[in-house]
Amino acid sequence: MQREEKQLEMLLDAAISRLNELKVSISTMIHRVETESESIYWPTFLDNFALISGQLTGLMKLLSGEIGTPLRNLAVLPLMLSLERDETLLQLTEGRIPVFSHELAPDYLRTKPDPGAESRLAAHEAKANNLLHEAAIKQAAQFAKVIAHVWDILGKAKEDWESESSSRPGIQQTSSMADTQALVAAVGLGAGLAVPPQVGPGMGPGGIMIPPNIRQNSPLSAISPSGAPLGKMPSGIKTNIKSANQIHPYR
Repeated sequence: MQREEKQLEMLLDAAISRLNELKVSISTMIHRVETESESIYWPTFLDNFALISGQLTGLMKLLSGEIGTPLRNLAVLPLMLSLERDETLLQLTEGRIPVFSHELAPDYLRTKPDPGAESRLAAHEAKANNLLHEAAIKQAAQFAKVIAHVWDILGKAKEDWESESSSRPGIQQTSSMADTQALVAAVGLGAGLAVPPQVGPGMGPGGIMIPPNIRQNSPLSAISPSGAPLGKMPSGIKTNIKSANQIHPYR
């Protein structure tokens, strides 16, 4: 009896160890899918999936081995059901089960599927078993035909997209090299800019006409047609300009 209990304990320890390794692999894979979904490398993803598959296969071999009493011959019975929070149970289940109550015990100790799911599965199996061989072959042929049709549609869409992308013109040019060079020459060298008009008699800089009554006593009268000063401006220029403004007819 002690030998069987020891073998059962060893089997449970080995199963728990395999389950912990499987849990770590699944958690790592889910984390990578959630955080690296856009940059994950497909062969690496397949390697992780193959690792999980191998761990599941090893666990199934361990449970189906002939070491000790088969687990299928054992029954698990709850020793105590309570509605109060159990910290030890919460720690053992890593925060998943805080209370082991009458409502949760059947779900966690269930060794068979849910009755509703089991009845639906039995109905599907019965329908599949009652299906004639000829009808099954016909349905399989129809399914293969639908898949081939969808494949043709996808292939045609891919060809159209590739032909459209290959025939699509390049990026249209939005600038002119000649205009750019002309703009640089105008800014740096003044090429192509209009020359301002020369200053003549009775005109100020920029070709502005000056009235005669202001022109006589104005500093602009001391400027030659070429723009050079003719002499020293009179000292009473400010007084004369003021008096001229006072007798301006438009004032």
